[in-house]
Amino acid sequence: MLQNLKVRLAIILVAILGSVFLLYRNYERQDSIVTLGLDLQGGSHFALEIDESKVALTPEQRADAIDRALKIVRTRVDELGVSEPVIQKAGSDRIIVELAGLQSQGRAKEVLQRTAFLKFQLVRSIGEMQSILPRMDRAVVESLGEESGAPRAQNPVGGLFKGSPDQDTAGTSATPFTSKVIPAAEGEFVVQAADVPAVERYLALPAVQRLLPRGTQLLWGATERGRATADFRRLYLLESRPMMTGEYLEQAQAQSDPQTMRPIVTFELSRRGGRIFEQVTGANLQRQMAIVLDDRVFSAPVIQSQISNRGQIDMGGASLEEASDLALVLRAGALPAPLRIVEERTVGPSLGQDSIDNGKIAGIVGIAAVIVMVIGYYRFSGVLAVLALGLYVLMVLAGLVAIGATLTFPGIAGLILSVGMAVDANVLIFERIREELAVGRSIRAAVSEGFTNALSAIVDSNLTTLITAGVLYYVGTGPVRGFAVTLGIGIIASMFTAIFVTRTLFMLYVERRTAAQGLSI
Repeated sequence: MLQNLKVRLAIILVAILGSVFLLYRNYERQDSIVTLGLDLQGGSHFALEIDESKVALTPEQRADAIDRALKIVRTRVDELGVSEPVIQKAGSDRIIVELAGLQSQGRAKEVLQRTAFLKFQLVRSIGEMQSILPRMDRAVVESLGEESGAPRAQNPVGGLFKGSPDQDTAGTSATPFTSKVIPAAEGEFVVQAADVPAVERYLALPAVQRLLPRGTQLLWGATERGRATADFRRLYLLESRPMMTGEYLEQAQAQSDPQTMRPIVTFELSRRGGRIFEQVTGANLQRQMAIVLDDRVFSAPVIQSQISNRGQIDMGGASLEEASDLALVLRAGALPAPLRIVEERTVGPSLGQDSIDNGKIAGIVGIAAVIVMVIGYYRFSGVLAVLALGLYVLMVLAGLVAIGATLTFPGIAGLILSVGMAVDANVLIFERIREELAVGRSIRAAVSEGFTNALSAIVDSNLTTLITAGVLYYVGTGPVRGFAVTLGIGIIASMFTAIFVTRTLFMLYVERRTAAQGLSI
């Protein structure tokens, strides 16, 4: 089927359109066709470890502590407002955090090293806010004026909460806050992701905070990644005073209920914690209890029965993976030792721009030299190779976007190296075709035999390079991984363009030539 020229051209067209779509979508979202790494756009780099100066951990305890700390760090980075942060384990005892574009290193250090704090708080009914929501709208408008971006609602009575008594004399009211928060469950609102910054700004206003019911606070739910609900953020109304803190938690783990086979999270408390929890859960049966880490609500299960020092949380329709995440959150609140920064560095935006400029110069000079050499030596066949090379570059950049990778300065080096690998594959093919033509084969036969005979050498050389890239990615960190990722994607793309795209272009070229015209190679 692939021998059919139309099918081949259709596959190439799909590859081009798919690559352009990915790059265009990324450009719309970030104003850049690919996401630039720390060394290209500037930012902060941190390496963190568990501080064992006051406590000795076994290797197993250290590994578990790192997993818990990783959860904490991911939660905290969200509040820094950095797009596409890199947060990963390095070895068995270190966490690497790269915050591209962030120049406020002092704030980042404070946030990353802050002691984790786990709380259990009761959820209050958002119905308690029905009478104060219109006043919150007015407080926002009075505090921010036109900056509030307040829409006008013709009939507040038919709005979010029916029966609102607050209307101005013109029959219209400004609703900057209530237009963005949507009542959902008993104790929560939902807010569209695009409206979260505005709502956070409104809630930070002292005039708005004073209007909250006495003894309550509004806290955001943790960001839900990889789900349809990720377009929304939950906003919970909670009692300010916690039922209990994480200092009494000793263990938590996810498992399947042996009777219902539904995922659950079991946990154990200290003796004193068990007495406290037994009292507060017994007094609040059938109410929601929020599990809060670093002022983010990770779950809000209903208290089904009185719980002492051992209890379980029914995850309902959630997956076992989500149960494992919640167990990790609970254990994170009982982190045995704080985090400490063992390495930090800041890359200024001017240095990053210099790297981009140097990378552009190196790439343009290198690729231009390759194009001149290929066309000068292989004539029109070289032109076909250059066309395939253009698609190759497009596919590599789209591949980086597709897997969410960032382009770093070492990554640019990997890209240029893989360009050389792509050219090398074409050189092998062209030389084989020349050999076949030299022994008197027809153009069609020479092209077919040239690609067939060169295939094994191309696969072998690219496969060994791909294995090397895999090893570099596995054992390396930061810049080394950036080089390995770009090189690996480049190798895969170069094999596709050299073996499939270049051959298709040759087939199209040969299809329109006679044996007497010969082959320009």
